Amino acid sequence: MNTVANDTPIITITLIDGPLGVSCAALPLLGDGACTVGAALKFEGIVRAQEGERVIAALNYEAYRPMADRLLEQLAREVCIKHGLVRVAVEHSVGRVAVGECSFRLTIDSAHRVEALLAMGEFIDRMKIDVPLWKRPVFHNDVDERASHER
Repeated sequence: MNTVANDTPIITITLIDGPLGVSCAALPLLGDGACTVGAALKFEGIVRAQEGERVIAALNYEAYRPMADRLLEQLAREVCIKHGLVRVAVEHSVGRVAVGECSFRLTIDSAHRVEALLAMGEFIDRMKIDVPLWKRPVFHNDVDERASHER
C-alpha cells in the first residue's frame, strides 16, 4: 500500500485474498481541510452469474505479483497526473470470488466530476489490458465434480 500527501495525489493499492468486504477507501480524506474534493466516485465490479453462455459459481483471480502491484500504482499515478485527481484507491481480489460478491473496487476523488468520470473509464480499460490480473470461471459442473471426488 502506498500513500502520498500534500499536493501529490494519494494513491492506495491493495490486493486482497478472496472477495472484497466493506470499502476501506470509503474513509474520508485526511487533511483535506481545504475542501479540494468536489467529486467522489466509487466503482465496484461484482461477479455476475454468467460467463459467456455458461452459468458460473465463482471466478478465480490470479495476479503476477509484485508486477501487478507496481503496474497498478504506475497506472494510478499516470491517471492522477493526466486528470488532476486528488486520490485513487484500488482494491482487487485474488483467489476465489463467488457470484454476487465484489472483486474490484476503484475509488476516485477529484476537484471536478468530468475529470473523475474520464479517469475512471480510462483506469479500468487500461488495467484490463496492462496489468497481469487474470480471471478463470468456476463452472457449476467443476464444483460438482470436485465435491464428488472429495467424498
